[in-house]
Amino acid sequence: MSAPIPDLVLRRLPALDAVRVIGALAVVGHHVGFATGRNTGDESLGPWLSRLDVGVAVFFVLSGFLLLRPYAHALATRQPGPTTGRYLWRRAARILPAYWVAVVVCLLVLPQNQQATAGDWVRHFTLTQIYQHGQLKHGLGQTWSLATEVAFYLVLPVLAVLLLGRQWRPGRVFRIAVAALLVTGGWVVLMGLGMLSLGLHTMWLPSYGAWFGAGMALAVVHVELRTGGGQRWRWLDELGAAPLACWAIALAALAVATTPLAGPRDLAEPTAGEFGAKLFLYLVVAVMLLVPIAFGPPTRTKAVFYSLLARWLGRVSYGLFLWHPLVLEGIYLVEDRPEFTGDPLPTFLLTVVGGLVLAAVSYYAIERPFQLWSRRWPRRRRITTDSQSTVAVATAAS
Repeated sequence: MSAPIPDLVLRRLPALDAVRVIGALAVVGHHVGFATGRNTGDESLGPWLSRLDVGVAVFFVLSGFLLLRPYAHALATRQPGPTTGRYLWRRAARILPAYWVAVVVCLLVLPQNQQATAGDWVRHFTLTQIYQHGQLKHGLGQTWSLATEVAFYLVLPVLAVLLLGRQWRPGRVFRIAVAALLVTGGWVVLMGLGMLSLGLHTMWLPSYGAWFGAGMALAVVHVELRTGGGQRWRWLDELGAAPLACWAIALAALAVATTPLAGPRDLAEPTAGEFGAKLFLYLVVAVMLLVPIAFGPPTRTKAVFYSLLARWLGRVSYGLFLWHPLVLEGIYLVEDRPEFTGDPLPTFLLTVVGGLVLAAVSYYAIERPFQLWSRRWPRRRRITTDSQSTVAVATAAS
C-alpha cells in the first residue's frame, strides 16, 4: 500500500480562490458591456467586453479540477474516496442557500419580475430554468451557468467511476480528454446538423464537457505529479513556472476570440462553427490561466494570488456572481437610465462595489454558516489518517 500523503499535497490550493475572482469580474464586465450597449456599439472596447463571458470557462475548468482531484487522490493513495451522499450534501450546502435567497429577492424586488409565475419560481428554485426557451428572469440571467454547473455536480460521482476506474492508472487522463472532446464535439455537430437548438442547447452540460473535462484531466495529472510519479507530465510544472508566458497565450487566445471567428457580439445566435471556435478559444484561456497557479513553484508574479485580499475576494466571489446583476439593474432603475446607455467604467465600478457589499453579507450571513453546519451534520465516520482527512477537506473545495 502507498504511504499516506501529507496534507500539503492535497489541501486546498489557496491561490485558486483568486482565480474565481478573475472569473467573476470578467462576468461582471461582460454584463456591464451588454447593459451599456458597448458590447456591440464600441469597436475598440466592445469586442473585449463581449468576450468577457470567458469567465464562465474559468469557473467550469476550475470546478472540474477541484472536484475530481479528491477522487483521483483516493485512488492514487489507495484510500477511501469521498462518499457520494456527503459530497452531494456539501455541494448543496455550499451553493443552494445563497442562491435561493438571491432568487427570492430578485423575483420579489425587481419590477420586471412582477409577472413571475409559480412555474418561474419552481424552475429557478430547482435550477431547471435552462431547459426551456426564455425562462431566465431579470437579475437571474447569469444563473444559466450555475444550472449547468449543478448538472455537472450531479453526474461527477458517476464520471469519477467511469473515467478513473477502480485502480490508479494515470494514463486515464487520455480517456478523460477524449471523452470530453467527443461529448462536446458531437454536441456541436448535432447543432450544425440542426438537430439541436443554438438558442437553447448551448446552455446544457454537454456543450461544456470539454471545459469540465480539461479541469478533470489536469486534476489527474496534478495528483500524479504530487504523489511522486508522472515524469512525462513534468513539462506542466515547467510551464507553470513561467506564468507570464502562460498568461500571454491566454491573452492571445482571447484576442482571437474578439474577432468574428467566435461569432456575433450581441444576442444573435452563432453558427455551430462559431460556437465551437469560441468554446476552443475560451478553453485555451481558462487552462492557461489555471496552469501557472496549480502547477509550478511559487513565484513573485504569482504571489499576488496568495495575498489575503485575493483570497478574501475569492471567498466572496460566488456572492459577487449571484448579486451583481441585481445591483446592475438597480443602477438603471435608480438613475432612470435608458437601456443600452451609460459609461461602462463607472458602471462597472459601481456594480463591483455594490456586488461586493452584498457578496460579503451573503458570505458571512448565509454561505459561511451553512458551510460550517454542513461539516457538523451528518456526522462523519471516524477518520484514522491524515490523508483521509485531507480528502474530506478537498471535497469541500470551491
